[in-house]
Amino acid sequence: MSQSHPITVSSWTLGDQCTFEDRVVAAKEAGYEGIGLRAETYVDALAEGLHDEEILAILAKHDMKVTEVEYITLWAEDERSYEQKYKEQICFHMCDLFGVGHINIGLMETYSIEHDAKKLAELCQRAGDRIIGLEPMPYSGVPDLATAWAIVSASGADNAYMILDTWHWVRANQSFDLLTPEQAKKVISIQINDAYERPYAASILRDESMHDRLVPGMGAKDTAGFVKMIKDAGVDPKVIGVEVISDAILAKGIKEAAAETFEGTKKVLGEAWPEML
Repeated sequence: MSQSHPITVSSWTLGDQCTFEDRVVAAKEAGYEGIGLRAETYVDALAEGLHDEEILAILAKHDMKVTEVEYITLWAEDERSYEQKYKEQICFHMCDLFGVGHINIGLMETYSIEHDAKKLAELCQRAGDRIIGLEPMPYSGVPDLATAWAIVSASGADNAYMILDTWHWVRANQSFDLLTPEQAKKVISIQINDAYERPYAASILRDESMHDRLVPGMGAKDTAGFVKMIKDAGVDPKVIGVEVISDAILAKGIKEAAAETFEGTKKVLGEAWPEML
């Protein structure tokens, strides 16, 4: 597999009810090259009594890396809480600790493009050399590619990028010929998964996103087609994240969840982008 495009089990795929080492072991045994951590799952590791040096030692012991850091929210608020400011600093620290170059962000609140662009530029300035990846989500204030692209472009920040996710893409009813080569240059990483043919009702669409996604290639939404679009547009993803947030899959246990999602990912990549395997 490609060390420059590590196949990564995103944080939510393995939930938040396991120890840090169990997370690492499950990912390693399944075949993943990296794990993703949210600020919350990193703090959970600290709450176990682990210090940074011990976290790094566990990763080294199992020949694994943290390759994905997330998730900054509420960054467009005029008056940000100390909790959010601290969470942002935690994400910056995680990037430095694990050698990760980008952070995934989202925005549930709806403002104008101009407001979002200004606030994104401010976040990017605080981030320094780290890349900020804005993820469009259909139930959010950044519902689709067009909106994310407008905000990133208007921000004028060199380190403002996008992160594209299969589930969010198809639930926004976007076709697989939409991404342009110009936009592709501003995609820092991708997350893959799958979805049922029919979505949840619009009022509870986020519930589907957070509880009922499917393994890549096991749903009705052509994950391979999404990956082929990414490849053909010229995206150079720093991470191929596998974000399958599923209560049913996770109920089988984290080792089973890791193995099932990795096997589905291998099949999809083998069909659409074999160079990544």
